[in-house]
Amino acid sequence: MGESSTMWALVERAASDWAEHVVLADDYGRSFTGAELATTTEAVAAGLLGLGIEPDARVSWQLPSTLEGMVVMLALARLGAVQNPIIPVLRERDVAFVTEQVQTEFLLVPEEWRGFPHGDMARALAAERDLRVVICDHATDPSSTGGRMRLPVGDPATLPPPPTDPTAIRWLYYSSGTTSVPKGARHTDASLIASASAVIHLLGVRADDCDPIPFPIAHIGGISMLVASLVTGLRLVLFDQWDPVKTPERVVAHDPTMLGSAVPFFLAYLNAQERHGSEPLYPRLRIGTGGGAPIPADVNRAMRETFGIRGICNSWGLTEFPIVGFTSPDDDFDVLDTTVGFPARGVEVRVVDDDERVLGPGEAGELRLKGPQCFAGYVDPTLDVAAFDTDGWFRTGDVGMLDADGRVRVTDRLKEIVIRNAENISAREVEELLYRSPDIADATVIGLPDARTGERVCAVIVPLDGRTVDLDDVVAHFKALNVASYKIPEQVEIVDVIPRNAMGKALKNDLKARFA
Repeated sequence: MGESSTMWALVERAASDWAEHVVLADDYGRSFTGAELATTTEAVAAGLLGLGIEPDARVSWQLPSTLEGMVVMLALARLGAVQNPIIPVLRERDVAFVTEQVQTEFLLVPEEWRGFPHGDMARALAAERDLRVVICDHATDPSSTGGRMRLPVGDPATLPPPPTDPTAIRWLYYSSGTTSVPKGARHTDASLIASASAVIHLLGVRADDCDPIPFPIAHIGGISMLVASLVTGLRLVLFDQWDPVKTPERVVAHDPTMLGSAVPFFLAYLNAQERHGSEPLYPRLRIGTGGGAPIPADVNRAMRETFGIRGICNSWGLTEFPIVGFTSPDDDFDVLDTTVGFPARGVEVRVVDDDERVLGPGEAGELRLKGPQCFAGYVDPTLDVAAFDTDGWFRTGDVGMLDADGRVRVTDRLKEIVIRNAENISAREVEELLYRSPDIADATVIGLPDARTGERVCAVIVPLDGRTVDLDDVVAHFKALNVASYKIPEQVEIVDVIPRNAMGKALKNDLKARFA
């Protein structure tokens, strides 16, 4: 692995290094060794070429987390297309915005998936602009195909030479939807290969590991984990649907050594083990992995106590700067519970206050970054000036600090700080305290406008089954923990489920609109 590698060069190397070793599998009983993956991908690349997708073509795809999705991703990399992965839960408004901004020439979608007519949506977009729709079959039962891909195939002899420039802009990833307008980040093979460095060198994945992936591979984390698999032989198992009861039980068949990646998933795994009894559901489990949203320390401790692992190894990253760092399975409990570990190789982290003063260890401010996985700017170039400071550091919008050893602690998002009576309140801190309640299954915290205090702290709560929680209960809980009074929620809203995006991040803008 290195900055001189292209994505296709990694596939070719994996075909040799892992020729008979399974690197990819899915929930339909299918799998690919390194050699099979390379052979299948070239055939699909030739099939896409036969449909008119040539080098430098702009291709958007919205596919579930199956082997087909991974193969399409690599086939487009083999062709040298400019690809734009779109997470499957996005609908007309966002897909129309993204494909218009990207100037998409080909849109690859399933005809229907999970009850949504992606084909109809794609054809409606095509009727309004110069866009060709390619339907990728997800209706045929994969077990009936004999292991073949439900994708077009062709003769690899027709393929042009593979791309050789790892610095060419060939990946356009959009933010995962916590803001009102998606922002597209321009990436290269080199930047995305670098994004796997923390997984490989800090998390320490290896060829005997198995990681079930419950998140969309169209998210930028999908390609990062695929790179780690190609390099180390890590076996990735793709799940195209997530059911909090059924999926943790289906995962058992794959004998995982890793489980991730956000609070809703960990709660489901914990509940599954509780239902199962004392016999371990996942006897080879050695790592929990966190990413996409902060993991409360209490959830980390529950994973430790229930599964006998050291805890959850947390990572931190953004679409613009994927996987900045990772904690290690060998780290102390306090490190696992409170940090996102050391920065990956080549990554520099700076902490800056409101006056642009660089802060020292233990001082909190905005985290800014430089490193090889940094994006090359936005699809909309007018956003670039605000994204970088005058010294070229990327402004993350995250608040945190470096500890004395150089590990990163992320404490909040700048936009998720509640300012009440001129006091800054960390939404994440209040969420951590809520999770300590034995009556609360899930929770998030938002700031709502308040004529008297500027903003008030609102806790949105999913109670445990059979429990009741109201404002008096929450106040009593916080007072028992000796929490400063200004941090105690002033409003409590009870919901059946907290709306989250595909990566587990609470959709706080939706909640603010609902409860303001």
